[in-house]
Amino acid sequence: MRKQRHQTYTCCPLEAALDVMGSKWKATILFRLLDGTRRFNELRRLMPNVTQRMLTIQLRELEADGMIRRKVFPEVPPKVEYSLSELGRTLEPLLRELYQWGQTHIQRRLPGAATEPPSGSNERDARAPSN
Repeated sequence: MRKQRHQTYTCCPLEAALDVMGSKWKATILFRLLDGTRRFNELRRLMPNVTQRMLTIQLRELEADGMIRRKVFPEVPPKVEYSLSELGRTLEPLLRELYQWGQTHIQRRLPGAATEPPSGSNERDARAPSN
C-alpha cells in the first residue's frame, strides 16, 4: 500500500488531489481506462515505457484510493480486468483537459512533433465528452 505523504491536507485541496493521482503513470492509467475496461497487458502495451513493477504498484494504489476497480476471474491462467470506479470517472473532464493541454504544449515546445494518440490506442477525441 502506498505511503500517504501527509496525514491531513490543511493547506490546499489540490494537495489531496495530487496525492491520489499526481504521478505520471497514475494519470496515464486513468486516461487509458476512460475508454473502458482493460487487462494488465493491454495497459502495458498502451504505455510501453512503464515497467511491469511500476504499473502493478500504481494500479494497487489507484485501487486502494477507490479510483479503479479490479475484477479477478477464477480461471487458469488468472484473468484480471481494471476499470474506472464511479469516483475515478469523476476525473474524466479533468483528464481530457490535461490531454488537450498536453497537445497544445507539445505543439508549442516541439514544432512538428506528433500529437496524435499512438496507432491502435482506440482513444476517443479528448474534446468530445462521452456520457
